[in-house]
Amino acid sequence: MQDCKNVITVLGAGMFGTVIANILAENGHAVYLWTRDPKQADAMRASGENQRSLPGYPLHEALQTTSNLEDCVPASDMIFVSVPSTAFRNLIRDVKPLFRTGVSLISTTKGIEADSFKLMSQILREEVPGAGVGVLSGPNLAEEIAQRQPTATVVASEDSELNTEVQQTLHTEYFRVYSSHDIYGVELAGALKNIYAIAAGLAAALGVGQNTQGMLLTRSLAEMSRFAKNMGADPLTFLGLAGVGDLIVTCSSPLSRNYQIGMLIGAGKSLTDAVKTLGRLAEGINTVRLVKHKADELDIYMPLVDGLYEILFSNKSVAEVVKALMMGDLTTDVEFEMIRPGNHRE
Repeated sequence: MQDCKNVITVLGAGMFGTVIANILAENGHAVYLWTRDPKQADAMRASGENQRSLPGYPLHEALQTTSNLEDCVPASDMIFVSVPSTAFRNLIRDVKPLFRTGVSLISTTKGIEADSFKLMSQILREEVPGAGVGVLSGPNLAEEIAQRQPTATVVASEDSELNTEVQQTLHTEYFRVYSSHDIYGVELAGALKNIYAIAAGLAAALGVGQNTQGMLLTRSLAEMSRFAKNMGADPLTFLGLAGVGDLIVTCSSPLSRNYQIGMLIGAGKSLTDAVKTLGRLAEGINTVRLVKHKADELDIYMPLVDGLYEILFSNKSVAEVVKALMMGDLTTDVEFEMIRPGNHRE
């Protein structure tokens, strides 16, 4: 690893963490991919691939895998955090004594903290004041990136220099990075779209037609933007990669785990059995519950969220919920409008 540009750690050896680490290594950076499990780290070193999370795709020869935070974090200029939202804060608390001064922290996690309704960037600011904070989000299915299919993503930070640094660090001939200053909107979009991916998978299992799919996608986008506006994000952000781009991909691809959960439930499995069958966390399950409660608290009209919540957690039949959705109040079609940035709710 001589003549490297930066020292970078990726915390979390799931599918997306692995492909990000590989891109960084390809770009000539000194990269560590950290996993909590020493056996997984050893297996990746021995086999040259992440057989647990991304089998069949070789790891870059310069990429170093480790389960020891002290091996990688203290030397790193930039750290990508790619762990589930349920583990995010505890990991940051464990590792923050090792952060070097001025470290840049980039979250790739698309979720919401259960107790606080905090997004991951807010957790980073709370736990590591003074660090540079950004988020990475977009229509980024890990397997397609590993296949080097042309993909775009968006990095969002209030720090323009950090945005530029991440763009330059990650950009390749097949992975293009756009920038945004609406960190809250980009991150909220990434979390919300998981809800509607579950609904889309459920609809696909039921064999709905193209009209229904078109209605589901557009009403999903309307709900997302309505919620964003009420939470203080810029709804126009939802017309970009992190919003409609990610929504289209996750609502149409069987590679999306949230879509897969919806397919299993639509095929008649209970939520418990669907999760067991998938064998991996689907962030959208927790997000449905959290957004439903927040929407009720703020009196935000979200019929798709309400309906999906009834199916997942109240054992309502799909047919009953669909009928209620079709007979619900009629509202306007397009609900985008400009608002002042930086006014989001806590």
